[in-house]
Amino acid sequence: MEDIELKYGEGKVSINLDGASSVEFLTENEMPEITDLKAALLAAINEDVIDSAPLKDLIAPDDKVTIVISDITRFWMRQDKVLAILVEYMHDEMKIPYDNMVVLVALGSHRAADEEELCKLASKEVYDKVKVVNHDCDADDLVNIGTTSRGTEVWVNPLAVGRKTIMIGGTVHHIMAGYGGGRKSVLPGISGRQTIRQNHTRALDPEAPKTDARVGGGKITMNPINEDMDEAAALLAPTFGINIVVNTSSKHSGLFCGNFHNAWLKSCEFCQKGYGKPIDYEADIVIASCGGFPKDINLYQATKTIFNATRAVKKGGTVIFLAECREGGGAKDFFSWMEPLKRGTLDEDLRKAFTIGGYIFYAACEVIRKCDLKMLSIIDKDVVRDMNIDSYDNMEELLKGVDFNGKSVYVIPYGGSVMPQLKDEFNAINSEFQK
Repeated sequence: MEDIELKYGEGKVSINLDGASSVEFLTENEMPEITDLKAALLAAINEDVIDSAPLKDLIAPDDKVTIVISDITRFWMRQDKVLAILVEYMHDEMKIPYDNMVVLVALGSHRAADEEELCKLASKEVYDKVKVVNHDCDADDLVNIGTTSRGTEVWVNPLAVGRKTIMIGGTVHHIMAGYGGGRKSVLPGISGRQTIRQNHTRALDPEAPKTDARVGGGKITMNPINEDMDEAAALLAPTFGINIVVNTSSKHSGLFCGNFHNAWLKSCEFCQKGYGKPIDYEADIVIASCGGFPKDINLYQATKTIFNATRAVKKGGTVIFLAECREGGGAKDFFSWMEPLKRGTLDEDLRKAFTIGGYIFYAACEVIRKCDLKMLSIIDKDVVRDMNIDSYDNMEELLKGVDFNGKSVYVIPYGGSVMPQLKDEFNAINSEFQK
């Protein structure tokens, strides 16, 4: 057969699959593309609101308003375009002065954005008119708004308390929370470090050295992380939610606005329809690209593709993983967990000093055990060997260890977005939205 081409960094890589018994591409299901974003957003916040009054009926001209947006790692959803339209509408039509608005970047425990990034995240139009600030999870002025039923003490940014709040987020499948977006704008988005840690530690099984089986992509009901996040968000009670779903080209595909929780659920259902890919079997070989730069900028971000690719491969099969990783591990504490891994104390140490980077490292090691993972990357092979990753900087060398003859092959061009699901799991995830 002809060679296939997949994105890698800012270029492409060709792979010959001669001899394979079957080759199937796993791509997103057909998703609409919004051609007039302004018209679509204005309709979504007015006529088509979900379980809510229109935005203009919820906020008065003299109200103080905080608009929460996501950080630079989620810029793929192009919230800057949505925010620019929203702020213009609030100022011109709702008569809210620019001085009454503030844009708060939901960093969680990520690094602060610099001024150039703040301008990019909010759009220059907004940045020039409205104060744009970083959340600081270690600030000494965080406000305690209560405790969840699971015991998470919810400390949040003071700019979200005593003001009208609008949360803008992007909805995708999420390895821990089921789906991103929605309540994640509150926790971890604008929460304190200890609040984040208390919530995220629930990813680990309370009795065994593994991930809790209730945690994972598409899992909402009984997921302790998701339900804890829901409670934290309910304590804050945001005024309005704007949920964005994009296609693999980062073009806006769906806008779901209104009641903070219910509008987000609608966006999750839309996300699952677009990116939830039912499969009949697990393949011998899975070839997955992150989709090129910036999706493969570092291994921390690229693990999304590992999690999805390993869902589609049979136990003992082979995953060929394309991730340039020009910034290495990415999160500063990602590779720092290599030493506990070598000592055999990774689970024990993570429970003592849980970090998000640590859990992503832990979960990646967990799923890689299922298969033989060969990675095309500029990361040195010695750096990732203990994770059971074979790293190559040359595709020809990588393919010398792969035999396609008589093998079933899945190809996932955008591995960080498309989530393969065996039929039973696909049906179970979809049933979440029929309750």
